[in-house]
Order: sequence, then structure tokens, then C-alpha cells
Amino acid sequence: MCKVKVSSEDLPGLYQSANSCSIRAQKVYFRSLMWYLLLLIVAALLPFLVKSTAMGALASAILFLATLGILIFLRVKRPDDIWYNGRAVAESVKTISWRWMMRADPYHDADTLDSVSRDFIRDLRKILSHNESLSHSLEARSGAKEPITDRMRECRGLSIQDRLAVYKKYRIQDQASFYSEKAEFNKRRASQWFWASVTLHSLAILILLFRIKEPAFIFPVEVVATAAGAALTWLQAKKHNELSSAYSLTTHEIVLIEGEALSVNDEQDLSDFVVSSEAAFSREHTQWAARRID
Repeated sequence: MCKVKVSSEDLPGLYQSANSCSIRAQKVYFRSLMWYLLLLIVAALLPFLVKSTAMGALASAILFLATLGILIFLRVKRPDDIWYNGRAVAESVKTISWRWMMRADPYHDADTLDSVSRDFIRDLRKILSHNESLSHSLEARSGAKEPITDRMRECRGLSIQDRLAVYKKYRIQDQASFYSEKAEFNKRRASQWFWASVTLHSLAILILLFRIKEPAFIFPVEVVATAAGAALTWLQAKKHNELSSAYSLTTHEIVLIEGEALSVNDEQDLSDFVVSSEAAFSREHTQWAARRID
């Protein structure tokens, strides 16, 4: 049974600030993209709804102007970059925090706790300095939280087996549950958006074939085609297929990692185990970052 419960709220203030910053930027990015795609569909539909050709054209022009504004906003503000950089900082802080709590390399026991604490705070500064572009987006309130919390100190003071139990439950099992749920979620979303795109493409084909039989039939097939393209764009932006595969693979890797805990008997074993585990978590994040760049 774990003697200490460790949650994300017990991590350094820099983690809280970077994490909330990343989540906000992600929401802004996808909401902007969603409105961009919806306005494109409405702009394509308006000429068919407005009887006046001039009014329909004017309304469409206004909507296209709005979509242009969204594109400029995404280009200038770059919420996707803030999203990625915030996630990179948060994951880096989480990794070194768990290493510090477990007394893993490079935070082995020193002559005094102050000495190893100074090393940890120095590494926090390095992480922040490597992502200076994020500084204007970080929350001051959560960032003001102390870099080493009482819970972190309490966890570091536990015995080897107690620390191992905490790490297995609140780091490994927590991550395994997270990746498993995300893998299933993205698998469902990938299927839903794929079939939505297939349905819209099929509808456009049927409309065009029906026009051959009934030339007088008028239906905005251009709108359907635009909607089909929007569905495909959304699917590509969300990367549901890639994320489902990556999360599933990481889940299996974490389960295998947990089995290695049986060989932990001393401080060095625990350190090696934690370093190996954190490397696996970092590897998934690095692969995700590479897909974002692509």
C-alpha cells in the first residue's frame, strides 16, 4: 500500500503553468480550425440559399474574409507552437520531478538535501531557458508555486520499496491508464471521421449521377464536396490514426516496463528502473513532436 499519494498538483509550479498553457493553446488552435472549416462550408452554401446573386456573393465574400482572418490569426499567434512548447516543458518538468522524488540519476543522495535540491532547481531553469518563447504565455499564479513541494520531499524520504510502490501506482499505472484510454478514444474518432468523409464523398457522387438522369435537378454538390474536404482536413489535423497507434504501442511498452520492477532491490536498481521508465515516456513524446513537425 502506498504511503504517499502523488498527483499532478504536487509537482512544481512550472509544470502547472506549462500544462495549463498547453491545454489553452490546444483548445484555441482546434476551435479556430473548426470555425475556419465551418465558415468555408457556409460560404459555399450561401449562394444556393440567397436568391439574389449579388447578395449571395457579398455574403460569401464576407465569410471568406472571416476565414482569411482566422488564417492570419493562426499564422501570427501560432497557438499550435504554444501548445507543443507548453507540453514539452510540462513533460520535461514531470520527468525530472519523478527522478528527484525517486532519488534516481542525476539526483542521487548527496551530503545534504539542499545540494540535490539546488541541482533540481537549476535543471528547471534550464528547461525554462530553452523555451523562452513560451514565457509570455505562462500563468504567473500557478507558476509562483514552490519548485519542490512538501509532497515531493515526503516521497523522497520514503524507503526504497515504498518509493517503488508510489512510482508504480502514480506514475507507471497512471500513464498506462492514460495511454490506454487515449488509444481507444482516438481509434473511435478516426473511424467516425473516416466514415463521415466516405459518406460525404459518396453523397457527392450520387448527386452527380442523379444529375445525369435529371439535368434539371439542382443541389449544391459543391457544398458536399467542401464538407468532405473539411472532414478529411479535420481528421488529418487531429491525427487520430497516428495517435491511436502510438498510444497503443506505449501502453504495451509500459506494461512490460512494470514487470522490470521485480528486479529492484537497492537504490541503484531503483534509479536504473526509473531512468528506463522515464526514457520510454519521453520517447513517446518525442515521436509525437516529430509527427507535429511533419
